[in-house]
Amino acid sequence: MNPHISFKQLNVFSAITQHKTLTAAAEHLCLSKAAVSMGLAELEKQLGHPLFDRVNNRLILNQEGHKLLPLADELINRLGDISLMFNDKQVMSGQLRIGSSDTVGNHLTPIILSAFRQQYHHESQSLFVSNSAHICQKLVDFELDIALIEGEHHHPDIIAIPFSQDEMCVISSPNHPLAAKSMIELSSLDNSHWVLREQGSGSRDCFMQNLAPHIGNWHTSVELNTTEALINSVAAGLGFGCLSNIAAQYALESLRVSKINVPVDMQREFWILIHKDKYQNPLLKHFIEFCVKWGNTQK
Repeated sequence: MNPHISFKQLNVFSAITQHKTLTAAAEHLCLSKAAVSMGLAELEKQLGHPLFDRVNNRLILNQEGHKLLPLADELINRLGDISLMFNDKQVMSGQLRIGSSDTVGNHLTPIILSAFRQQYHHESQSLFVSNSAHICQKLVDFELDIALIEGEHHHPDIIAIPFSQDEMCVISSPNHPLAAKSMIELSSLDNSHWVLREQGSGSRDCFMQNLAPHIGNWHTSVELNTTEALINSVAAGLGFGCLSNIAAQYALESLRVSKINVPVDMQREFWILIHKDKYQNPLLKHFIEFCVKWGNTQK
């Protein structure tokens, strides 16, 4: 690397990749917008390449920027490790940026975080919850350090480690005729209407892969981006729903919806995802190991 490149410049670069604009990056770094702009300009001059495309006052990481990003991420984290090495007061320090898909993020990750904090006394974590596809993209863009998701992923730069599992179920409104049956034939669902999560959701992917191929002429009634909205729509009689047993538990116990037993295996894995080029500092390594051990205790 060019000896004139400074960690300050790399910090500016990293902040811009996360916050997309000079103004937002400057606020994050507690610097002036002019200082951030100058830091980026100096870095690009020394590298001899622009790192961002300028589009409507936003900075979009280009091909050269994507090449630099994992190296900058590692150097910044290693500098933090050097400081940590000579700090006797804290075993682990730094911010841990976690992403989780809807089911895992709402039902499991908070429990995992609570247990992790109790064991390691580390409380500087952020949690971003969205659908699996969005979480994977933020991981690829180094906007997250680690992700805990349900469902499969298909990006070559992501490493996946299984850590737990659950099972999907089919739900209906309590007064639906099929709710009274102990088991149904899949043909009973032909021409049925379904309340589904949005494209990119692990729950929707599971429905499309494991259940939809067995149902003739099914229809999408409503498409929603939250599990709670899906449950409420099913309870209101807008169609069947397919979601995690974990997510459906309280609605089933309160009799807001009923479970429809179908002769299809809908087990699925929960995954730890990390970018293959992500530098694993001690904090990240400990959290990965903790999640794997936690998952083993749930089996």
